[in-house]
Amino acid sequence: MGWSYLGIILAVCAVLCSVGFYKFVYFLSIGYGFAVAGGGITILILALANGWTDGTLLLAVVQAALFVAYGVRLAGFLLVREIKNAAYRKTLKEATGNDRKMPIFVLASIWIFSSVLYTAQVSPMFFRYFNGAKDLVVPFIGAVISVLGLVLESVADQQKSAQKAVNPKMVATQGLYKIVRCPNYLGEIIFWTGVFISGVTTYQGFGQWLTAVLAYVAIVYIMFNGAQRLEKRQMERYGDDKAYNDYANSTPIIIPFVPIYHLNKK
Repeated sequence: MGWSYLGIILAVCAVLCSVGFYKFVYFLSIGYGFAVAGGGITILILALANGWTDGTLLLAVVQAALFVAYGVRLAGFLLVREIKNAAYRKTLKEATGNDRKMPIFVLASIWIFSSVLYTAQVSPMFFRYFNGAKDLVVPFIGAVISVLGLVLESVADQQKSAQKAVNPKMVATQGLYKIVRCPNYLGEIIFWTGVFISGVTTYQGFGQWLTAVLAYVAIVYIMFNGAQRLEKRQMERYGDDKAYNDYANSTPIIIPFVPIYHLNKK
């Protein structure tokens, strides 16, 4: 299982997501991006230091680069949006209780849970090199899927920002938002689907499979939960707007072509 190495990765993720002690939502946003990027770099360093990359060096670099690209893009986007967008800062405060102070034991619990989750999310890459797997086709397929998810998420965030700048009183409805209402969350799911797939030919034993599966299920659940909470806020703000209701009632919330339009009970 490589517990000592997983402990190193966990320590790195814990340090990098500890920005949540400054503002607890950062555990799950900016700290999330930092931890994923740092986890990928740490796994690459461990693999190189232990000679695990014989014949798979290019794959290891590609996988680490994907985690770095994902983490830096996410953390950077969220930081810029919070700094520049007053409306977003207001929404963030409302969604998180107006920056209310939380007991230290609650913060510590969130920190530990987040650190463990982020370690588990990047674990498919670690298991591949720790187990000495040499196959390349499946992990490269997984990498391509992750790239597609990363591109989708990036374009969705850019399109949303552009549309909100033009019409801040309406949700984004154009571009990717014509297909699903939460294309950024869909991109996140696709990215981590690629990560999970990249390890399916190398997982060994119950522990590795359990870690990888639970991490994947957790991120899918978090994305659907996030879409549900977003829909609730949108209903509170735009619920009396006919244009919004027409859009929401005809556009799947997160999975394309699947007629699931709402995650909140009406």
